[in-house]
Amino acid sequence: MKRQRGAALLMAMLTVTLVATFAAAALWRQWRAVEVETAERTRVQSAWILLGALDWSRLILVEDGRAGTTDHLAEPWAVPLQEARLSTFLAAEGNVSQVDDATIDTADAFLSGQITDMQSRLNLYNLYANTDAAPAALRQFTRLFERLGLPQQELALLANGLRRANAGGESAPLMPQTTAQLGWLGLSPATVERLEPHVAMLPAATTVNINTADVDVLWAAIDGLDQSSAQKIVQARESRYFRSVDELKKTLGDAVEIDGNALGVSTNYFEVRGQLRLGSATVQERSLVQRRNGKVTVLWRQRSALPPAGPVQALP
Repeated sequence: MKRQRGAALLMAMLTVTLVATFAAAALWRQWRAVEVETAERTRVQSAWILLGALDWSRLILVEDGRAGTTDHLAEPWAVPLQEARLSTFLAAEGNVSQVDDATIDTADAFLSGQITDMQSRLNLYNLYANTDAAPAALRQFTRLFERLGLPQQELALLANGLRRANAGGESAPLMPQTTAQLGWLGLSPATVERLEPHVAMLPAATTVNINTADVDVLWAAIDGLDQSSAQKIVQARESRYFRSVDELKKTLGDAVEIDGNALGVSTNYFEVRGQLRLGSATVQERSLVQRRNGKVTVLWRQRSALPPAGPVQALP
């Protein structure tokens, strides 16, 4: 009888263990299914919201193009969107700040973004394109490398790599699509990091917008320009932007020779950045757009997710 009672107790314990194991496995599978569904829903929602933000920025650029052909930093597109709750953009009549669709919790959604003039930078296309402007572009990049304290050997490596990638061939490197990919051509990470705020990878030859370029780019783009003259340009455009390159010539006088083919006051290429923080997930998106003939076309888009535990900051 004692043996039978012991066997029955052991059997009961095994049964409880098996039931608990099966229950835990079923609960884990259910939890995993919920997490996968939640992540997929967050991904889709983020994609649609960022697409809407991109369309909004395109509308801003279209309206700006209708207002005039001169682009400067006092225009609406140049004002960055600081991180704000998504419900502020979706507010309805009667100060209703929530969306009727319960699948979207706007209380935990925060949006930020920025539009950057890509012609405020030196265009790498000018460096390798088979045009008469290539020698002038090489001089500009030479001065930029000197200004940033970068080795001239890497400039030669950059120029040769771009020409080889443009020519194609079995041994040619891939043509970078963004400045972050310049390491494909053999540049060191430190050089790429220093160059990124000052250069752009655009699909056509462009001029440098004197109304939006920073001091370093102006110093590199204009032959014979010194540091004080570059600061003078920035200070002059703060009170009144340049409506033509001839106005810049009047500001600098005859001491500096201005190349009208390398400078301009209008822009066709912009970079749109958007960041969405939805709960614990943060998604960033970069897009290159081209404004031409009253239309804004998206040339490429890149999306990336930040680690959930990482710091969340508004775009610079």
